[in-house]
Amino acid sequence: MSSKVLIIDLNNKAEYQRLLGGLEKEPHTLGMCAGRSYLKAGESCGQHSTGGREELLVFLAGKGKLLIGENESFDVGEGKASYIPPQTIHNVKNTGSKPLVYVYCVAEAPTREKTIESK
Repeated sequence: MSSKVLIIDLNNKAEYQRLLGGLEKEPHTLGMCAGRSYLKAGESCGQHSTGGREELLVFLAGKGKLLIGENESFDVGEGKASYIPPQTIHNVKNTGSKPLVYVYCVAEAPTREKTIESK
């Protein structure tokens, strides 16, 4: 893990950009992962679960839908942020005509017992 502050430039390329890794051989963090996602019109990131992690999405450009499970959807896009709790199946879909660009940050969620212990 890096013991230094990191400053990372966001690129403007039409592609995924890894920002922070917390799980590889030489991680940047104690467990947080982050990246910049770029979805073309009609694309989605693919349905997946947060598992034991929580996720923050910060939308930088475009518009789309945050799909939760099979029954819920929320409008997302430039100027919005979304929190997704642990054990949540979700997907992000670009519903606009321009790219949907967002930064995600994923971190291990503490158990309720650990949260109570730290108080």
